[in-house]
Formats: sequence, structure tokens, C-alpha cells
Amino acid sequence: MRLADFDFELPPERIAQHPTPRRDASRLLVLDRASGALRHRRFSDLAELLVPGDLLVLNDTRVIRARLLGRKASGGRVELLLVEPVEPGNTGGAWRCLLKASRPPAPGSSIDFGEGYSARVLERDPLGWRVQLESPGERPEQLLERFGQVPLPPYIRRELGGSDDADGERYQTVYARNPGAVAAPTAGLHLTRELLRRLADAGIAHTFLTLHVGPGTFRPVTAQRVEDHRMHREWYELPGEAARAVAAARSRGGRVIAVGTTVVRTLESCAVHGGRVSAGRDHCSLFIYPGFRFRVVDALITNFHLPRSTLLMLVSAFAGRERVLAAYGQAIEAGYRFYSYGDAMLIERGA
Repeated sequence: MRLADFDFELPPERIAQHPTPRRDASRLLVLDRASGALRHRRFSDLAELLVPGDLLVLNDTRVIRARLLGRKASGGRVELLLVEPVEPGNTGGAWRCLLKASRPPAPGSSIDFGEGYSARVLERDPLGWRVQLESPGERPEQLLERFGQVPLPPYIRRELGGSDDADGERYQTVYARNPGAVAAPTAGLHLTRELLRRLADAGIAHTFLTLHVGPGTFRPVTAQRVEDHRMHREWYELPGEAARAVAAARSRGGRVIAVGTTVVRTLESCAVHGGRVSAGRDHCSLFIYPGFRFRVVDALITNFHLPRSTLLMLVSAFAGRERVLAAYGQAIEAGYRFYSYGDAMLIERGA
């Protein structure tokens, strides 16, 4: 399968630079993956589109202020993008990171952020670098709270590469609680607490897992043969409560609806027999592209993705490449907004 098979033309004005004033006011393109039929709705209509017994699975990761700007002892500027803690869950310890500088700092040197906060350079790492956050207080992660910036995707333009006042709140789901992601699970950005309550009142349950989205989600695929691509790894935890919720949905005949591609990859990584999942925590590097056999996920809520991306390949695996690209073409013509702050799709099999 060729990388070019997942290309499409997107006018720049279709790339959303800001979220809608209200989260669930975004548009929702409903795609029947059996027939290819399309319906145009609003995300706030979701409770009318799902049925009692369905289960929404949500990624409760929280985006950290992972972008840091500091200086070496020589005065040279350094930009760090924290990727993941060396020890999962230990946000105050050593971090793997990406580093930009005119000349790489030497191991053992410090990067200064001001007010006594710094990062000590430990060593090069297969994924980039390792640094140790250092603070004048008791909690090194205060460095992120004091100096960190929200690491927005490169296609969202902000003054001097920063974020505006709304990004700290809107580039985060309303149920985010486990810090560790450097990118948001964007399908969940459309959900509000009110909509989740309406869904629950309609008999549509939800449960949570965690996958800390890494910067690899924005890295372009360079292999011309799709099968040659290797995914970045991301840490996940699928709790026993979530595994039991999936089993309960199966037993009552409900659908397992993944809210986002990160949820799909986690559930399918944890798949065992008969559509069941096994609880656990590990690193996920599952690459889903056409030909993949889904064992858990019955329907998918997702945003519109970049051409030639692994995210588009996953959606194409779920609904068919030609069908997805045709739906994208109609979305472009209809004025849908694309990417992280854009509109959404619900992909399901019609009755």
C-alpha cells in the first residue's frame, strides 16, 4: 500500500485555528461505513444518534505544559518539548524530550528558565534527550506550571509560537485528569459535561482509559510503503473498570464506541477473545492501517485528519479508504473545519 493512496487536497482556510465558541456546537458528519451514506448534524445531537446500551470509551489524559523555553550558560536559547517521563507517572523526575538549540548542550550542563528553575541535561536518548527538572521548591513539576506552554500542533498558528488565553482550557477535554500528554485527544474536545449527562440519561454509558498522546502524532510518515512505517510508542492504562464496562456493553448487545483514534489503538492493543479486553498498562505502538481486523470497536467518533497521516490510515482501516476520502471531499465542499480544533465525524454501521 502506497503513502500517496492517503493524500488529498485541503484548502488552507479549512484548517481550524480556533475552537467553536461552544464545544458541542461543532458540526458532525455521520458516515455509514456499510453504505457510505452521509448525514450532516451537530455534535450536540449525539444523544439522538446513539442508542441505549451503547458505551462511549473516553481518553482521560491531560495535556501538560510541555513546551519550555530556556537558555544555556552561554546565553544561547534552547527549546524543550517534554515527551514522556522516564518513569511513567513521575512528572517531577527525569524526562525524555525533544530539544532545539543552535548547538546541542553538553551532558551535565543546565538549561536555565529563571527564578531558580532549570533542567539538567543527562544524556542523549534514542528518542532525543533526557533531562532532569530542577526546582527551588519541593515539586520539580512546578517548572511546567510556572514556565511551560501548551504545545499546540504546528498547523495552529499563534503569535511567536505560543498559545492564546483560551488554549489552556479548550485544548483539553472536560474530563482530563491524568497528566502526561503533549497533544490532546481531540475527538473528546467536543464533549461537554452537560452532553455527557444527557447521554447518561438516555442510557448511553461511558468509561475511561488513559493514553498519553505523544508528539509522534504530528510526525509525517516518510516510508513510501505504508507497511514499512513504525509507530512511536505511547504509555497507556486500561483500568479494570473499563474492561468490565466493555464486557457489560457486549453482554447487553450495546456498541463499543471509541471517542478518538487513541482509544481505538488502546482497546485493540488490549483485545483478547470475542471482543473482550484485558486490563493493564504498557506502551502502545500499534499501527492500524487498511487490512486490520477490528475486534473491539464498533463505532468511532473522530476529527478530520491530515493527509498521509497514520490517523487517516486508521480511519480508512475502519471505514474503507475510498469511502473515507469521498466523505472528506464532501466535508471540504460543505465547509467543515479540519484538524484539532475542527469538526467531527461519527462513523458507524447503519441499521
